[in-house]
Amino acid sequence: SRVVAQNSRVRLLHRILFAFSRADQTKMSATCEGSASVKLAVAAGSAIAMGLCAASSQQAFVSAAAPASQAPVTPMRTLRGSAPSSGSSSGSTFAAAAAVSAALSIGAAAGSVQRGKAVGRRATAVKKKGVRVVEGKEIPWNLFSPKAPYQGKCITKETVTGKTSLPNWETCHVVMDHGGKVPYVEGQSIGIIAPGPDKKGETPAKIRLYSIASSAPGDDETGKTVSLIVKRVLEVEGMGWCEHSNVELPDPEFPDAKKVYRGVCSSHICDLKA
Repeated sequence: SRVVAQNSRVRLLHRILFAFSRADQTKMSATCEGSASVKLAVAAGSAIAMGLCAASSQQAFVSAAAPASQAPVTPMRTLRGSAPSSGSSSGSTFAAAAAVSAALSIGAAAGSVQRGKAVGRRATAVKKKGVRVVEGKEIPWNLFSPKAPYQGKCITKETVTGKTSLPNWETCHVVMDHGGKVPYVEGQSIGIIAPGPDKKGETPAKIRLYSIASSAPGDDETGKTVSLIVKRVLEVEGMGWCEHSNVELPDPEFPDAKKVYRGVCSSHICDLKA
């Protein structure tokens, strides 16, 4: 009977030890599965990041199914304290990738619209020959060039200043006819080309710009004339500043001067005859 009792005790002890070993195995399995869940969550996070980078690619991220023989394992909580299931994790991954794809598609569409507007602006800004847009209005601009000038004629010329002791006392009001071929607006300038030679000996002389004195219709309001107010440039040594001389000495008006300079273009305009 003692032998039987001892055998019973041994079998009972074996059962207790086996029960403890099964409990330890269950805990270890739960720990391993928890670790697998953590790895899966990290993998899903990487997948979301890859979806952000790829955006247009459609990939399915499926979590591994839990073994049927094991007890259900409590899913690991995320950093924000939520407890999504594997299905919701996959759904959130798909949702994030779809949202990023939609955002990039919207951005691409917006970029296309902006490019279309830029092309439209460039098309609108195409320059017309002889026209420039200023404050939303088209005005005449560079209708003629020094190599292809328009030739007008003098209608009237009047000296509007009285003679003084200064050599450059003369100022003239000149009205020229352009036949309506040289339209302009107030504030613009007009280029005049004198026959020359200029102080460098070039013929014709370089173009000179003069501010237009008349309104857009002209002084006679016909739209066919342009008026200038021009001061004759005349420099005489000993009577103010004079650096260059472009006349044959002695000068008829200033015989004692060693240097006399007469403005090439201003003299040409003030010497015009109607």
